[in-house]
Amino acid sequence: MNQSIQAPVVRSLLENDLYKFTMWQALLHSHPGAQAEYTFVCRNTPAYPLAELKADVEAELGRLCSLSFAEDELAYLRGLRFIKSDFVDFLSVFRFQRRFLEVRAVGEQLSIVARGPLVHVMAFEIFVLYIVNELYFRRLPHDVAVLAAARERLAAKIALVRGEGANLVAGDETFTFIDFGLRRRYSGVWHDEVVRTLAEALPEHFRGTSNVYLAKQCGLIPIGTMAHEYLQAFQAFGFRLRDFQKASLEAWVQEYRGDLGIALTDVVGMDAFLADFDLYFAKLFDGLRHDSGDPVLWAEKAIAHYQKLNIDPMTKRLVFSDALDLPRAIALYKRFRGRIPTSYGIGTNLTNDTPHKALNIVMKITACNGQPVAKLSDSPGKTLCDDQTFLAYLRQVFNHSEVAS
Repeated sequence: MNQSIQAPVVRSLLENDLYKFTMWQALLHSHPGAQAEYTFVCRNTPAYPLAELKADVEAELGRLCSLSFAEDELAYLRGLRFIKSDFVDFLSVFRFQRRFLEVRAVGEQLSIVARGPLVHVMAFEIFVLYIVNELYFRRLPHDVAVLAAARERLAAKIALVRGEGANLVAGDETFTFIDFGLRRRYSGVWHDEVVRTLAEALPEHFRGTSNVYLAKQCGLIPIGTMAHEYLQAFQAFGFRLRDFQKASLEAWVQEYRGDLGIALTDVVGMDAFLADFDLYFAKLFDGLRHDSGDPVLWAEKAIAHYQKLNIDPMTKRLVFSDALDLPRAIALYKRFRGRIPTSYGIGTNLTNDTPHKALNIVMKITACNGQPVAKLSDSPGKTLCDDQTFLAYLRQVFNHSEVAS
């Protein structure tokens, strides 16, 4: 955390979430000519205007566009059984293109939009987010007291898990959690310390990280499958809108043939997802990931759906990843142990739990192939789409009620 203010934020092109690579490969193979737009949004009020970061952000993005994958990084990716050789060959010559990014100061707001080929601009998202995040916190008090408080909070998390002891083991079901905190981390140096500390202190419970660079550095398992953008893009790929979820899931099955079998459920709400998640998909996918709405209600619906299809829920897995902390994750584990295996992806609360208030920033796909795309979240405030006509149509098609903010 006590790094020089001149230190580059991005250390490697490998320092991206695993699901970016898996979606990237799938879309490169299925829709290499698609065009897309991604939009940056800050959902809460920062301590100072993000527009002040414009020059520093542009400098970091310029440096990002000068980077390439190292040979040992390509070899690491090639060693993941679900990553295909031709995709690694593509990455070996890949370079980010600055012309696809527009960065502006709009009043006190920072506007960042990526427009261009989907298989190019989709890879900007995580880098943009942790560049903005780290530059933001570098301008706030960044001293020994902040570091001490962060370490105390991390120690308390470890003590909480250790203190639960046998309560976190039920037969073959052990409480397990994963680092999902790359995009909103306090800094790269702190992220390193958090992951290494957890891996050493809680090896039976801490099972990996979404950060592929840190997984490689620390000998951990890189974890992730798909995000909303993958399914949303299929809204613009020429399928009947009502069928976009089934088309995206089928394409995933064809790409990965049984690997990476956790499906994301909340692009148009859990009820609409389950209407498409029939016996065929329920048998092919290993489980489901929660990212919005009441997690208990969501899990009960998932269990009931598996039972309705005569599938033993104990043969599947639920992954929770919506704004979690360890107490909430442990409570969910205790509620559902013995009914369905679970695991927990924890982000900001692991990698940015300091005396400073964390930013709630996202960079979401907002258009594909010249038309709007959207997510109809089960949580208020998570929908990102400026085209109200398309949103109304999407709600009508999937009989989705608007979530009040």
